[in-house]
This record gives sequence, structure tokens and C-alpha cells, in this order.
Amino acid sequence: MMWLQYLRQLYSLDTLDTRFIISSTTPPKQALNELRLDPTRPSPQQDGQAQVRLINGKPTKSVEGAQASRWRTPEFYIYYFVFITAVPFMFKVVYDVSKESHPNYAKFAPLLSEGWIPGRKIDDSDAQYSGFRKNIPYLFLIVILHPILRKLYDTFWRADTYTQVQPSAGPNGRLTQGLPTSAAADARLEQRISFNVLFTTLFLIALHGFSTLKVLLILYLNYSLSKKLPKEYIPTATWVFNIGVLFANELCRGYSFGRIYSFVFLQPLSEDGLTAVNWGTWLDGYGGLIPRWEVLFNITVLRLISFNMDYYWSLQLRNGSPVEKQLDLSNLSERDRVSAPAKNGDYSFRNYFAYVLYSPLYLTGPIITFNDYISQLRYRPYSINQTRTTLYAIRFAIALLTMEVMIHYMYMVAIFKAQPSWEVYTPFQLSMLGFFNLNHIWLKLLLPWRFFRLWALLDGIDPPENMVRCMSDNYSAMAFWRGWHRSFNRWIVRYIYIPIGGSGAAGFWGRFRSILNYLAVFTFVALWHDIQLRLLMWGWLVTLFVLPEIIASLLLPRRKWRDQPNAYRIICGIGAVGNILMMMVANLVGFALGLDGLEGLAKGIVRSYSGLAFLASACGALFVGVQVMFEVREQELREGIRMKC
Repeated sequence: MMWLQYLRQLYSLDTLDTRFIISSTTPPKQALNELRLDPTRPSPQQDGQAQVRLINGKPTKSVEGAQASRWRTPEFYIYYFVFITAVPFMFKVVYDVSKESHPNYAKFAPLLSEGWIPGRKIDDSDAQYSGFRKNIPYLFLIVILHPILRKLYDTFWRADTYTQVQPSAGPNGRLTQGLPTSAAADARLEQRISFNVLFTTLFLIALHGFSTLKVLLILYLNYSLSKKLPKEYIPTATWVFNIGVLFANELCRGYSFGRIYSFVFLQPLSEDGLTAVNWGTWLDGYGGLIPRWEVLFNITVLRLISFNMDYYWSLQLRNGSPVEKQLDLSNLSERDRVSAPAKNGDYSFRNYFAYVLYSPLYLTGPIITFNDYISQLRYRPYSINQTRTTLYAIRFAIALLTMEVMIHYMYMVAIFKAQPSWEVYTPFQLSMLGFFNLNHIWLKLLLPWRFFRLWALLDGIDPPENMVRCMSDNYSAMAFWRGWHRSFNRWIVRYIYIPIGGSGAAGFWGRFRSILNYLAVFTFVALWHDIQLRLLMWGWLVTLFVLPEIIASLLLPRRKWRDQPNAYRIICGIGAVGNILMMMVANLVGFALGLDGLEGLAKGIVRSYSGLAFLASACGALFVGVQVMFEVREQELREGIRMKC
């Protein structure tokens, strides 16, 4: 059963991201030595068998409170039957309404194009995914070219002291020969920054042409705030400036050179609102591969804030630096890499430029903090090895193939764009169209994030994995947002949520304070995504839908149900069904249907007995799915893994 061993390793959590199985406070070297990365070895993840993991540096077989396995109980055999019958039927429903024989086919057919699967058209009508899909061949070429160029650069301009950066740690993780290791690490940082600056400059010019000047101006202004203002003004100035950049980019649509020329020299616009031909419009004509640079600049704004705030905190924490403590800097835990300030000289414009515009992560992320970036440049992370990176690349290829098959056989995106007659669809069909539309959103975000993270891994940088679980494997609104765009969530926690008070104190008022903090966070998240009313509504809906979960956790704390775990599991399952329905509503409003489309979907369900019967059966199916989700997480606890999502 060798293939089964490879499959288990392929879909193990440590293949996806070692952060899922190593505590953030554990130095990674000894923890990773415990992992079984060879897929030919017997897997420890057998049913009911615990796996040794390091939790806070100590070997642990299972997390306290983990319950016995239910995978082979009569209850779960019933659940397996529901899965085997319901899931294929869900796919079939959307496939049926995508056929040429469907009454609405003529309305959405113009949005389809010829596909590469014989006899099938493809639904490539989503502009966001279509742009990524069309550029995949060129992106793969860059990913192949980038490491080759780095090796050539190192060959001709290599710093000899950085070829073998080895830690020299004694007992308790303290350095015994700090100077040679530190010098080699500084040389490695210098070498990699030099190449990054050169490659990034060429990469940025190719992407944005003359608009690169606009990007550099914003970078310089933000850097000046951190370096020239008194330190007590840095946080306020940083946030005001960067939120202002978000609004200005949206309102001014990327600051067209032609419009700037017309404004400065009082040149009137033509009747269609366009500028006459001038040197500004000539510059606009050379906008690179992505002329609308401002569309993807939101990710860059997060890194601008990260640099300024990390530098600001470094001014206050300089005495607590790991340099002064003489810790093994090559084996810092992830928490230390993120929170421990870099050296004072590391906060230079050159390093700032290389970090903010780091090519593998520039366009879509994932997001990595400045402190973490500098630390990983000095010391290659232990989590990166050829086996894990290869398996991660295979997972990306499988996800890409899944997306291709789905948009060749299921046309839900085109159907929603065409806005056909909803009365033709049954409640079940409407719900499945909405459900698989959300799955399409999940995949179209997962693929770019994983592609660019794969590029970073190949380059020796390990950013956080953005997608923790499949979209269909979530029942908690709070956990869902911790696992969806995970690097962004971690960024929010560090730079917004904790500074404004975090979860607050225990009790009612503490919970009320945390709700207000959630409202502030999701308002920022909505505005960061796009300055639109429907996304603002999405952010507030998410906050509203978190309330039942918080209230339920106060009224029904787990500790009071220790003697009745099955009853508590049933109660939580019922609440989780409501959570899933509310999360689907919030995401359909924000990213798919809007309020009007959601209204049509709701009317189609509640205005008939068949619709209500479907709603009841759907809730039953969701309950079955939730129980399986519970057991997946219990299995992780039995293996010593506690994830917060």
C-alpha cells in the first residue's frame, strides 16, 4: 500500500505548513526532527493511534480532553452513507443546470468559451481567476527563471562566508561561537538582499512600466514617516497615511499621468472624460503587463504598515532583543521571529524596498512581517526541504486540475453573472448554485496564494499558508476567519486586534468589548478588500453572525458538559448548522450575489412547501457534515495537534 502512504503524506498538515503541527513558541529544529517526512515509512496516523508531537517543546501523544475515535461506530456508518449518496447528487444538480438543454442556457452561453476538454466549453467568466489562468504559463517561466538567476548571481558575486551558515549552540540554546555564525548570517542577508533589490526592480518595471514611479513615491513617503517623525507619532501617521492611500488609489484610479498633466496645466478634458494626447498619456501607454497597479496594491499597503510598526516597536523593545539575550538566532521560534526586533541597521530603505516589493509575494501574498522576513534571510528556515516542497507543488497541481474540471462541467459563475430567470430553478438547484459558487471563490483564491507561496518556498522563504481547510470543512464563524486568508488574519491580530484591546477581559463586558473590536476589524477588512457598500455590508454581517456563537459559548460552556459529551456534541452540531447557513449568506452577499441576488434565492426557498422541505433536509445533511468535521478535529487532538480553525 505504498501509494496510500504517499497520499497520507501528501495531505498531511506538515506538508501544507509546519506551523500547524509545531507550537509557535517551539524552536523548529528539534520539533521538525520528530516529523516523519519519508512517505515510505509506516504512517503514525492510524485510526485511534496517537502521534508524538512537540507541544511547547515537550513530546505529547494527545491533547488533554481528546475523545475516543468514532470513525468505526454505527453512527458514523450512517454518516458515510449520507456522504456517498448526497455529495455526488450535489455535483449532478449543478451539472444538470449547466447543460445546453436547460431553458436558461441561451442566456449564459455567451459567457462561455471553448475549453481544452473535448466536447466541453469552459466558464472562464470570472475576471479575477481568468487573469491568473491566462498568465500561468508566464508565471511558471518566471518561477523557473528566478532560482536560476539567483544561482548565477551567487556564482559570480558570492560571499564565501555565507555558503554554510551553521548554528553553533550550546546547552539551553545559547550560542557558544556567536561571532562566526553571526558574520555568516549577515553575509547571507547582504547577498540575498542585493539580488532581491536587482530582480525586484526589473520585475516591477516589467509589471507596471512608468507607473513604477508612483509605487516608489508611495514607498518613500511611508518610509519617511517612520524615520523622520518623532516616534510617538509614527503609529497614527502610518495608519492615516496608508488608509488614505487605499481611498486615494480607488478614487483617483491609479493617478493617470494624462489626468495629472491636464490638472497641472489646466488642459480641458474631452467630452468622454478622456485627456487629449500629451506626454502624460504617452507615459500611460507604457504601463507594463499590469497597467492598473492600484488593483493589487492593497497587499503592499499591509507590508508598508508592517515595516513602520515593526520599526516603531523595535525602538521600544531594543533592550529585549534576542541579540542581547544571546539566543540561537538560527533556531528562533516563529513567535520570536515575528516579534523580536531586527538589528537597528536592518531597518534601512534598501531592506525596506526588498521586503515590501519581494517578487514572489508582491502580487497576492501571503503576507509575512518585516521582522520575520529579515530573520529568514539571515537563516534559511528548517521547515523548507525538497520533499515537503515537492509534495506542496503536487498539491497545487491537483487543486489547479480540480478547478479546471469544475469550470468545464459546472457553469455557476456564468449563470449568476447572466442573472437568468430564477423561477426556473428549484430551491435545491438555487442553493447548490450558491454553494458551488462559494467553492469557486475558495479555489480561485487558493490557487494564486499557493502558487506564490510555492515560489517563495523555492526561494528559501517560508510564509504562512493562507488556506487552512477546505471551504466545506468549516462550522465556526470565528474559526473560519482564522483559517481563511490566514496570513492576513495573523497580520490583523498583530497590528490591529491586539493593539485595540484584543478579546478583552472575561465576562459580559469583556465579550462586549471583543464584539466592538470585531466590528472595527471587519470594517477595515471590508474597506481593504474594496471600497464598496456590499463589502461593507459583508463585514458588518460577519460581525453580526459571530454574535450567536459568542453568546452560545457563554451560555453553554464546554466545561459544564464534561459528563455529557455526546449531548454537548449534538447541541454544538445544531448550532453549527445555523453558523454555516449564516456564513454562506454573508459570503454570498459580499462576493457573489449581493443583497438583491440573495433576496431572490431566499424567496425561491421559503415560498413553497417543497422549498421548506428542502431546507429541512439540507439542515439534516449539514448536521451530518458537522459531526464529521467535529471528528476530524478530535482526530487531530488525538495526534497532539490543536488548531484554532
